Amino acid sequence: MLNILLISFSLAMDCFAVSLAGGSTAEKPRIPDALKVGLFFGLFQAIMPLIGWLAGYSFKDLIESFDHWVAFALLAAIGIKMLVEAFKKKSDEKKMNLTKLPGLLVLSVATSIDALVIGISLPFLKIPLYISVTIIGSFTFIFSVTGYFLGHKIGKIIGNKMEIVGGVILTGIGIKILIEHLL
Repeated sequence: MLNILLISFSLAMDCFAVSLAGGSTAEKPRIPDALKVGLFFGLFQAIMPLIGWLAGYSFKDLIESFDHWVAFALLAAIGIKMLVEAFKKKSDEKKMNLTKLPGLLVLSVATSIDALVIGISLPFLKIPLYISVTIIGSFTFIFSVTGYFLGHKIGKIIGNKMEIVGGVILTGIGIKILIEHLL
């Protein structure tokens, strides 16, 4: 059981960081927005290991050969877009909203690609699958909602520089995923 808790914590960290970035760009953090972010990230983090488990070992080599490139491209693209927007925006311009459906879907997929591969190893933990995916999804939901609100608080203190930090975080997560898989 400790293994699945540690796995869940690790998988939730990327979503927490992305939620921090998303919360920092929110004009006013709303509970429905935080719940939406948490629900999307939590569901994707729960569904992807299930898909990985179902896919089994026959697809492991295929998935591992490109998963890191997809995650890197998606996260880096959004991170760079945030950086560009932060530097070109005027003070009265509206901030980028990461709670809109297209961006949220892309981020949900990008942050859950590692969970897909982890799903292949879930049978070896000898914990029922429904318990594993429930724990993974729950951790991610809680961390994402918390990150969204914390990001807004930090953003108020730092000001519009938090959007730059958010862009760097997203790009950094993409680079981290790429480096981990290439080494």
